[in-house]
Amino acid sequence: MAKGYQAPRGTQDILPPVSGQWHHLEDTFRQVCERYGYQEARTPVFEEAALFARGIGDATDIVSKEMYVFEDRGGRSLSLRPEGTAGIARAFVEHKLAGEKSAWKVFYLISIFRYERPQAGRYRQAHQVGVECFGAGGPDVDAEIIALNMAWYRDLGMKGHELRLNSLGCPACRPGHRQALTSALADVAEELCPTCQGRLDTNPLRVFDCKSPSCGELVANAPAPLDYLCDGCRSHFDALRVLLDGMELPYEIDPRLVRGLDYYTRTAWEVKYAELGAQDALCGGGRYDGLVEQLGGPKTPGIGFAAGIERALVALEKGGITMPETGAGGVMVIGLDEASRQRSVLLAEEIRAHGLRAETDYFERGLKAQMKQADRLGARWAVMLGEEEMASGEATVRDLMSGDQESVPLEGVAGWLGERVVTPAP
Repeated sequence: MAKGYQAPRGTQDILPPVSGQWHHLEDTFRQVCERYGYQEARTPVFEEAALFARGIGDATDIVSKEMYVFEDRGGRSLSLRPEGTAGIARAFVEHKLAGEKSAWKVFYLISIFRYERPQAGRYRQAHQVGVECFGAGGPDVDAEIIALNMAWYRDLGMKGHELRLNSLGCPACRPGHRQALTSALADVAEELCPTCQGRLDTNPLRVFDCKSPSCGELVANAPAPLDYLCDGCRSHFDALRVLLDGMELPYEIDPRLVRGLDYYTRTAWEVKYAELGAQDALCGGGRYDGLVEQLGGPKTPGIGFAAGIERALVALEKGGITMPETGAGGVMVIGLDEASRQRSVLLAEEIRAHGLRAETDYFERGLKAQMKQADRLGARWAVMLGEEEMASGEATVRDLMSGDQESVPLEGVAGWLGERVVTPAP
């Protein structure tokens, strides 16, 4: 007997009807992005491994432990993308898209790959949506992207999530904070976990990222970036808060919210959902004014966020949000003998040409079985053809919601249905 194959550990099959929920999340995201003037960008699923080492940081767990790195037949070191921003930034630099007083606004829907321990809402092949904007450095862009982020969750019907906000400073004020933080942590260094002890030399700011409760207590009173902002960064942060307040977007200042790489500057935010447990982050975003320059491009401000689709689905489920049913609406064309079954195939195609969803039966079943199939498909209308209908040239059309039915000339069924309320084909 042949071996049965299974999906690799940490991956999943997304099949109907669940795939309809994914479509809803993705379509809603596209609609929101288009309202804000963002257009879709698609980059390769694999890139040079060095891109991520520079774009994410070779000292991060993602690069040092989690990337899928391989050598191609030409001897090049490549990696499946572990996140989306580096590839978008690479494309921005490669295609010379920087321009004076110009903002490049894009969104993406991608798969990402990280070799980590699979757990609830986290997979080795995961899926993200994201937004990036290059070229604009003011607080108005920060407010716009945060509003877009929250609009997606709002349009999905999500409730109970919280926006956390912070400022990381800039190259002018961050050295002062780093020196103060390093000095404060030196007193508790031996009590920190081994990972945080290693971060003291490479990037002390990342101790705030540690999930260990003991480390959290040790750094609870450590100097925060907000305490060391220069006048420019303070003004930027205050202006952002004024805009968010004007938009009536509630948020909580989180002075321990950080990004671990030097090219991240000023605004940082996360959206949290407590019902997810320890891994409660729905998304993360921030300003990265140094990234494009680090990748070989001109000095260009940038900002963006990425959000996990799997996490969003779990949050919606925990929040009791009902997702739209895939295939609801549409038409079931029912043929009851050989001639009418043949005509039903042609009629279904006529109906589809009017932009409506239509299905037929493939198994030569009777009326009762086909009506049950219409119910399973969530059809709104049933168009019935038998000997009498074929002889009279009129189909019997039943509204499966009200139960009303009437005879409609066969040649005019598609147009007749097109004038009624029927769910369009996707």
